[in-house]
Amino acid sequence: MAQCVWRGEEGYSALLATLKEKKVKRLFLVCDEALRFLPLEGFFTAVEALGITVTRFSDFQPNPRYESVAAGVERFRETGGEMILAIGGGSAIDVAKCVKLYSGMDSGTCYLEQEVVSNGVELFAIPTTAGTGSEATRYAVIYYQGEKQSVTHLSCIPTGVILDGKLLKTLPDYPKKSAMLDALCHGIESTWSVHSDEESRSYSLEAIRRIMEWMAPYLEGDGQAAEEMLLAANLAGKAINITQTTAGHAMSYKLTSTYGLAHGHSAALCLPRLWRYMRGHSDRCVDPRGREHLVRTFGELAEALGCPAGRLPEDRLAQLLRELGLKAPENWRREDIPKLAASVNPTRLKNNPVALDGKALALLYEEILSKKVAEG
Repeated sequence: MAQCVWRGEEGYSALLATLKEKKVKRLFLVCDEALRFLPLEGFFTAVEALGITVTRFSDFQPNPRYESVAAGVERFRETGGEMILAIGGGSAIDVAKCVKLYSGMDSGTCYLEQEVVSNGVELFAIPTTAGTGSEATRYAVIYYQGEKQSVTHLSCIPTGVILDGKLLKTLPDYPKKSAMLDALCHGIESTWSVHSDEESRSYSLEAIRRIMEWMAPYLEGDGQAAEEMLLAANLAGKAINITQTTAGHAMSYKLTSTYGLAHGHSAALCLPRLWRYMRGHSDRCVDPRGREHLVRTFGELAEALGCPAGRLPEDRLAQLLRELGLKAPENWRREDIPKLAASVNPTRLKNNPVALDGKALALLYEEILSKKVAEG
């Protein structure tokens, strides 16, 4: 079933109508602490007027742990939840997805070890950052015993999503930039992924065009631009839902955990140098559509990024990072390089159109951290 995407005030009216139509009496709300700063009082007043009891669950942190998800599942069952609403960034939406998936499973066995079975619990989402696109994907990320776990199931894609630009108004500058770059990286990586198809490319290229068109007014606080950026992130999410991400994201995770950078910042640091490497090693193309397809794809990406004739898109990305004031970490050490290279998930590398080995990864990390990208 196609996901309903509502923009602005029409979304709240549509969601209220859905709650009324389905005669929901117990709504399970998964949200982060930022909820109290958001202009949603009128919506929740309207929810209560329908005689609906709202149970709020916020007992989780960014990069949520399995234990938090399990506690959410238990709370959902205790309160007789009938429908789930997620309000927040990627972590809140990922927790809500897992609560939905696990709500009908055996609590006596680790949920990660069980086969996911679809259930009738509906999930709706209201993202408060324009970046992760989690509201449009079948993926969720949680951490179990300190290790990242990717949870995947088609049934965890929210039934409907409200894109409300007003909710981004209080977003601080750095998370705003980083989340936007995460969506941009999703669009770029999805376009060149070996799994891209006509549908995914229509989403990814349109997402890139929208981000580049609306970036300046969005960062200046324009309300319409915020809504357009939410839509761009949603489109990019739809794209990676088909293709998954590639080497750029695979390389970014250890940068985030090692140096404390935001995820989108880390991913964006990787792409210019990765792109330059792939252009120079197109003979190592592993996309079954061949080297010419990859070259055409790079051209399409350059056009979507608005690169003038003769300007390489990887240089445009490096320039964009400088304009946004987002730099490589200063506290890196040369002995970090082998650990970073060894951390990359080889499964994600299989989605990349150009083959990368450990030696190439080490070279890329060194050039990223030594700021050779910024000099490009």
